[in-house]
Amino acid sequence: MLIDLFVLGEHRVFGLEALAADPLFVLLADGTVPSIDTVYRDLERFGDEDLVLLDDYVAEHASAEAKAMRLREVHLDIDTTVEPLFGEHEGALPGYNPKYHGRPCYHPIIGRIAEVDAIIGAKLRPGNTTFGVDDASYVECLLERTRAAVGPKCLLYVRIDGAGDCTEIMRAIDARGAFFVTKAKMTPDLCAAVALAPKWTTVDRDADGKPTRQVAEIAFARDEWSKQKLDVRVVAVRSRDRENGKQLYLWNDLDYTVQVFLTNDRHSDADDVAHRYDKRAGIEPLIADLKGAWGIDKVPSQNFQANHAALLLKVLAYNLLRRYVRAKVPALRTWRAPWIRRAIISVPGRLIRSGRQITIRMAPRPMMPLLN
Repeated sequence: MLIDLFVLGEHRVFGLEALAADPLFVLLADGTVPSIDTVYRDLERFGDEDLVLLDDYVAEHASAEAKAMRLREVHLDIDTTVEPLFGEHEGALPGYNPKYHGRPCYHPIIGRIAEVDAIIGAKLRPGNTTFGVDDASYVECLLERTRAAVGPKCLLYVRIDGAGDCTEIMRAIDARGAFFVTKAKMTPDLCAAVALAPKWTTVDRDADGKPTRQVAEIAFARDEWSKQKLDVRVVAVRSRDRENGKQLYLWNDLDYTVQVFLTNDRHSDADDVAHRYDKRAGIEPLIADLKGAWGIDKVPSQNFQANHAALLLKVLAYNLLRRYVRAKVPALRTWRAPWIRRAIISVPGRLIRSGRQITIRMAPRPMMPLLN
């Protein structure tokens, strides 16, 4: 019932009060929509084992999509987001919050298979949690799910932002036969190594033949990499006209900004490593869609476990809707949830009971044959 509620665009449990007057929704709820107090209590009954099982259901539908495509190369994008909270909630603690400084929040992790734009896993965390060593086990879980979906021969890349510059995270990815591509934390020693790099290769020029983009392999290794026997390739890209990412200037006499990437992929061209990371940007509109259209930042309860369950139910509903669209209305597979709902979900109709049969009569939709 809650999955139907979220697919329809309601973000909170009390949306059931409005939908209790909808005949089709009531029919799908087995004829009775329970009290919202009952639903709140049901959400609070989710324990740790239940949440793990629910997260597995989320992954099941993303895995089915990936299996169907028979991919030779797949990208697992991992990112975190901030959910500011205005009230008393378990686990709502002050932490990293670029918009509401000092505001209590949650800090969930989202894992996405880029090729199918499906969520392979999600985890709610308290607001004072940062992405790091403690999350290595969940990254391993996401890797195992993705590997099981795409098979042992598929090339698997894991893309993470600067938080991925963590030895334990990179070692966990490398140990499972996958490639990591992450932004580097620009520590003073790394900045010095980049600034003093002797050789830069020009990969792009402007109309006057002046270099606009150059790449270099940096001879640099952190102490913990050597202790963990982790072989990390450091790739620096400097550009005159880069429009995305943090702008870092290291040379007073050159109009270049630089970004640095870490990877264990020793075979790809250095510039290809940077371009591969740039395509990770697709997870940002996904998170925006999850917040705006699915309301993952609208928590239903003061109970942390209940809020975790609601998050997983919303991303499960997201995966189910995306899978349905791919199977039944593939022309809409690039659309975001608000437009999908408008086209195929929130359609006026009349529920008719005749004898022992129930039918739905809907208004004519002349555009639907064009979408199939």
